[in-house]
Amino acid sequence: MPATRAGANREPSVLSEVHEAVAIIRLNRPDRLNAIDGPMIADLRAALAAANDADEVRSIVLTGNGRCFMAGVDLSVFKERLHDAPSIAIDLIDAFHAALREIRALKKPVIAAANGNIAGGGLSLLLVCDFVVMAENSTLVSGYSRLGTSPDGGATWSLTRAVGAKRAFDLICLNDAIDAATALSSGLVNRVVSSGRLQDDALMYARRFAQGASLAVGHIKQLVEMANSFDLEAQLDRERSAFVECASAADFREGVTAFFDKRPPRFGSGATE
Repeated sequence: MPATRAGANREPSVLSEVHEAVAIIRLNRPDRLNAIDGPMIADLRAALAAANDADEVRSIVLTGNGRCFMAGVDLSVFKERLHDAPSIAIDLIDAFHAALREIRALKKPVIAAANGNIAGGGLSLLLVCDFVVMAENSTLVSGYSRLGTSPDGGATWSLTRAVGAKRAFDLICLNDAIDAATALSSGLVNRVVSSGRLQDDALMYARRFAQGASLAVGHIKQLVEMANSFDLEAQLDRERSAFVECASAADFREGVTAFFDKRPPRFGSGATE
């Protein structure tokens, strides 16, 4: 999968490469702490689509070059045209939300490698990923109310789901920084590691996901995502349908065979035969 290409007059704002069934997507505006603008969102969406379409890719690492995973929106986009802020916001938010929806719709797991002081849209992007590895010296902060605005990117949904309504209201309005230990204990991230191990550990977890049965992993992602949106009866039906589809795949036959052979399974594409 080739690196995302930039326009003729700018550096690529997103870089992509594949290592052992893992697509590594790097936000690449380190001089701006990877703050997002329209071209970066377009490049991110293109990289996600390429990873989704690549048969050899079974999991995705999303990370940022430089000192920060992502520090939110590039406010210079607004500063240049403050009188036109509403229309700028519409364009940016619609594109950003489309990227987040695409991450959630992917059947391949997305693992975030989070470093630096992550704020605003960076927090929203991190929380929409399936698995988050955070550097121990990093922090998370909402930041929106400090700018006189409410959140975007699903931050109100993700934070409320993770920590409850009162705590989410507190974090969004008062903008207290969340350190790595608190993020872990609150369920906002999955692992906390030393900053020197961040990239290697994120890649290690991505490889573990890539070694799984891809059809099953995709169904698990969707089932967990929607678990709070359905009652038990509806969820039981959805689980039944997913299990039956998995049971028709080569990976299931391999899993059962490996169980009785007393060996680790060697999963392939998970495609139905």
